[in-house]
Amino acid sequence: MIKLIKSSFYNEAKTKNALVKFIKKAPIFSMNKECKKFEIQFAKKQKRKHALFVSSGSMANLVLIQALINLGKLKKNDVVGVSALTWPTNIMPLIQLGLGTKLIDCELETLNISPTQLKQHIGSIKALFITNVLGLSDRLDKIRQICKQNNILLIEDNCESLGSVTAGRLLGNFGLASTFSFFVGHHMSTIEGGMICTDDDELFDMLTMVRAHGWDRNLPEKSKQKLRKLHKVNDFFALYTFYTLAYNARPTEINGFIGNKQLPYLDKIVSTRARNFKSFHQIASQNSDIIPLKLDHMDVISNFAMPIIFRDEKTFQMYRERFIKHKVEVRPIIAGDMAIQPFYRKYAKKQASCPNSLIVHHYGFYFGNNPELTKKEIALICKLLKK
Repeated sequence: MIKLIKSSFYNEAKTKNALVKFIKKAPIFSMNKECKKFEIQFAKKQKRKHALFVSSGSMANLVLIQALINLGKLKKNDVVGVSALTWPTNIMPLIQLGLGTKLIDCELETLNISPTQLKQHIGSIKALFITNVLGLSDRLDKIRQICKQNNILLIEDNCESLGSVTAGRLLGNFGLASTFSFFVGHHMSTIEGGMICTDDDELFDMLTMVRAHGWDRNLPEKSKQKLRKLHKVNDFFALYTFYTLAYNARPTEINGFIGNKQLPYLDKIVSTRARNFKSFHQIASQNSDIIPLKLDHMDVISNFAMPIIFRDEKTFQMYRERFIKHKVEVRPIIAGDMAIQPFYRKYAKKQASCPNSLIVHHYGFYFGNNPELTKKEIALICKLLKK
């Protein structure tokens, strides 16, 4: 069986052995030095000024939206444009926190929002929370320019695209902030875990408070003292002073330790996935049953699963059964079209029609793109992709 998730960690045996030794000797397991070290190293790897480690990619989305509301960058009932093809916890925080949502359809050739799709919504959205789907993007450089010209706040959900590059820039570095996931099935694993990256000092301070109760304990000393002076709080009462709306989204030292062990492997993980993708894409692009992807604008494509979209229901079923018969695990392409998900139908004030996302939903599946795939497994998958 070629499973979507082949292992808990890259170089699993070595990582688990190191983890056992760490657990035996570690004096504390709540968020501490290992988490901070991981944040510093991840920010450097992602080429961002700040990185904030949280308990999951979903919590990264929630913490980011709450922080933007706390700062007044988003206000209740503001409408946020979101990718129709995405994961539900990209959209749920917007609804939960009183914001409006407007689904924006994807392009079938990129699976992402394009500048053309975005232009149709200028004037009706305050912000764009774009999902970089499965290692892919559309012309993010142009989307960034459109957002800047029209005063649209741009943030990225990059949970599925760690290491991908377009226009010479890492995905996740086009907006004010971006979120990442280290779930076991994603690019690199900390079991559960997520990260928020930004270059903005004010936003980073707010994110830090939102992650843990709204207190100031984890802030830089200068920011901490500024808050205490403003609110006339001394050092004793500051321990239990809460300045803003927040959660407890802290990771553990175990997650941080694993992150520090896995991060040195990231370049190898990304390059191997990118090489695998090229092999799969080359075969798929020659099959007329499959809708071709147009990816000339991408410099590096790093995804943890390979999406395939077929032209009709009959063809989709035929290939799905073929993959299952040969024991290759396949799943729907993320959560498909959000417009037809039960939670969105229940809570969204305005329904949407997203025909391309609907095609992906009904006629597409993905299979795992693991850095541990063998040559034999890659050859089998390529054979299954042929007409």
